[in-house]
Amino acid sequence: MRVYQFSTEEDWLEARRGRITGTTAKEVTPKSHGEGYRAGFYQLIADRIALPAGEENAMDRGKRLEDEALERFAKETGKKVKHTLWTLCERDDEPAIAYSPDGLIGETEDVETKCRGSATHIEAFLTQKIPSEYEAQIIQGFVVNDKLKTRYLVFYDPRCPRDFFYLTIKRSDMQKRVDEYLEFECEALKKIAEIEKQLTF
Repeated sequence: MRVYQFSTEEDWLEARRGRITGTTAKEVTPKSHGEGYRAGFYQLIADRIALPAGEENAMDRGKRLEDEALERFAKETGKKVKHTLWTLCERDDEPAIAYSPDGLIGETEDVETKCRGSATHIEAFLTQKIPSEYEAQIIQGFVVNDKLKTRYLVFYDPRCPRDFFYLTIKRSDMQKRVDEYLEFECEALKKIAEIEKQLTF
């Protein structure tokens, strides 16, 4: 075993980048039942190939890059995207069920952008699947808009060598889960209304 001593925390942290350490060992192990790797696996790849994240808050970064991501998507697909900053869409029959897409393409398509962490960006690129942290958000668009047929989940991270790509999500592939979410949300709202009535007399 080789032992290294560092004079500053910054140097120590830099030396840990891209390595499996005691802190990250659990996150690098595969998920159970052959479901792929945990987040730490993709973070190690990001540490090795992407530029460091810096001090900017991930949410702020996502908002800052959203316009660039939508413009890039429109340019590469030829689709006319209406940027929907500060927009809220609600169900016709239940206004408490809503979502806020990043861009609309007519009534049957929309766009959601993700410009945050490099690890998630790399995970989505390698698996070509919706990262679990975004599944509910993607399903919600179909729950709210019965006419929505396709959602484009756009990933944009200029820190990565492969900085842009998108996933095409079809309602037909998710209809069962959409129906389950709608049923659950309607039941939850009924229960909330009952509790609200009890508490406000």
